[in-house]
Amino acid sequence: MQARKLGTSGLDVSAIGLGCMGISQSYGTPLEPSDGIKLIRGAFERGITFFDTAQVYGPYKNEEVVGEALQPIRDKVVIATKFGFDIPGGGGMDSRPDHIRATVEDSLKRLRTGYIDLLYQHRVDPNVPMEDVAGTVRDLIAEGKVRAFGLSEAGVANIRRAHAVQPVAALQSEYSLWWREPEERIFPVLEELGIGFVPFSPLGKGFLTGTIDAGTSFTQNDFRNSVPRFSEENRAANQGIVDTLARISQDKGVTPAQLALAWVLTQSPTFVPIPGTTKLHRLDENIAATDITLSEADLAAINAAVAGIAIQGERYSPQQQARIDR
Repeated sequence: MQARKLGTSGLDVSAIGLGCMGISQSYGTPLEPSDGIKLIRGAFERGITFFDTAQVYGPYKNEEVVGEALQPIRDKVVIATKFGFDIPGGGGMDSRPDHIRATVEDSLKRLRTGYIDLLYQHRVDPNVPMEDVAGTVRDLIAEGKVRAFGLSEAGVANIRRAHAVQPVAALQSEYSLWWREPEERIFPVLEELGIGFVPFSPLGKGFLTGTIDAGTSFTQNDFRNSVPRFSEENRAANQGIVDTLARISQDKGVTPAQLALAWVLTQSPTFVPIPGTTKLHRLDENIAATDITLSEADLAAINAAVAGIAIQGERYSPQQQARIDR
């Protein structure tokens, strides 16, 4: 697979990574650990070298699966994980320096490694100065426990504050054909500072694949039940973007998911999307998107086709939205 560099970090990764969260939570019944390990190793065998997890996924279980899966090939992969929640205390945000240090030590054990390639603050903690957070990660880098610093869903001001203390290698935020807000204020700052971008949910939490419609029923433990954009009414209202992608992808001889991923990949050579899946055939479908070439005319046609479609519904519940930094 093609390789990409995450900003100025020096981290070389596959053009797409694997978002591992869904192996352990959020999208219906979690995989058995053995099946999750098989999926992750299958991804590596297919050329993926960038794997994304977090302390809160599971919680903890996802790091354990990722760690066991990648231990035999540790020197050949890039592992990203995230800190920032007080999991035993109920899941509130906690990026105090001592808490960062303690939870990173635990992550290292679960991941079965001596270092974390890319360590993100999962959400900006309004109670802890960003300078303290970045300074703590800077010290962990100096100690050899971390290679690079990342932020997730951070706003412009905090990106700048963090970068002034410890260069930020990558920002992780949601981005896709139906969530393009980062284009307005975030992307110019990333380009200015040389920060890479890791889009999560590049397939719109599955909606852009064309496999979900207003009649789809989600299992009780699927978090999309709490997402306003996935209400039955809003799925019906948003069907237009799926139909548009289906029409364009058919003309190009690819799937809607592949077109949506190719569109993200084409936005910048510094973008490394991390679609998640629990199925090897979907993994193969996603990987094939890296071979699709979209011309300027293709991009213009796609943008024009979706420009008039007003997406209905917020991407998070009010509780989740309150944790997004602005």
